[in-house]
Amino acid sequence: MDLLNTNARFLHDNIVMYAERLAATLPEKLCVFYFVNSGSEANDLALRLAQQYTQHEDVIVLDHAYHGHLMSLIDISPYKFRKLAGQKEWVHVAPLPDTYRGIYREDHPNPGEAYADTVKDLIEEVHRKGRKISAFFAESLPSVGGQIILPQGYSTNVAEYVRSAGGVFVADEVQTGFGRVGSHFWAFQLQGEGFCPDIVTMGKPMGNGHPLACVATTVEIAGAFTANRVEYFNTFGGNPVSCAIGLAVLDVIEKEDLRGNATRVGAHLKDLLSQLQTRHQIIGDVRGVGLFVGLELVTDREQKTPATEAAALVVKRLKEDDNICVSTDGPWENVVKFKPPMCFTMEDAELAVKSIDRILIDMEASDI
Repeated sequence: MDLLNTNARFLHDNIVMYAERLAATLPEKLCVFYFVNSGSEANDLALRLAQQYTQHEDVIVLDHAYHGHLMSLIDISPYKFRKLAGQKEWVHVAPLPDTYRGIYREDHPNPGEAYADTVKDLIEEVHRKGRKISAFFAESLPSVGGQIILPQGYSTNVAEYVRSAGGVFVADEVQTGFGRVGSHFWAFQLQGEGFCPDIVTMGKPMGNGHPLACVATTVEIAGAFTANRVEYFNTFGGNPVSCAIGLAVLDVIEKEDLRGNATRVGAHLKDLLSQLQTRHQIIGDVRGVGLFVGLELVTDREQKTPATEAAALVVKRLKEDDNICVSTDGPWENVVKFKPPMCFTMEDAELAVKSIDRILIDMEASDI
């Protein structure tokens, strides 16, 4: 910051160095980068890229999805628009691929394919209305939807259906990117080596608190975006300081093996929570990967009735009694979510789970 900061019109090595480092983490075809300042800005740009490239307007999103606070993103976020102006005619909502309480569950022989077929059916419905799809837009791991882990094969099949309809696949990695899942740098990679989105957005952890975000896409999509001769310019997106910060974050992820830490600590956290599940009937499901974990609370395991008030009380007690800050997500706000800093330790996980155990014992004793 002391050395230099300019807007992005002035050439500086940092933006190229940073783009090269990011490219090394992604499939080869995702090689054009637009640097911006927030996840919302990235998702808005991704929407523009998709609509410009396809020359179509309509977008398919997942139920309960949230993609940002701009008007364009409220329109494609059922989590928000259902409480506001409602669903636009160019937005189409597919079922959330939730194998715990969704329409296809753990006992289904192939939930990934079954949920993908709901998108195929939706595309056919859109075509019958005389409309065309520009994009399927989804978080690689739906977060506001309740810390959902997409079933295997889902994204690959959806991408095939969407591309056959002339659309593109947009993976929102704003919350899940940069090694949080541990085994991979990007959560979309959990779907297998053969799967690659057409557009990837990234944000939140990218600058470790500094406003830094990005859209990665293909040469073809970027070419269509600039072919209309309307210049895309972003004053602070990709400025030297932001890129220096982004490079430093990548250095720390690598040098401190934060992906490995996410794998080890995340597995330990899930194991500890699963042990709690055997002792507390209120815990309906424990799910997650790496340091992206959800603890779903229910009043009845068979009916899977959401324990919304109990989840809120657990969060309140954790903060007041133990100085541990977590929050809830999911359509009924009954999923306690764990997305801690990537430096989260085994001891931190043990402390959090021990505190939850104590709180649940107190609640059971008080018949809450």
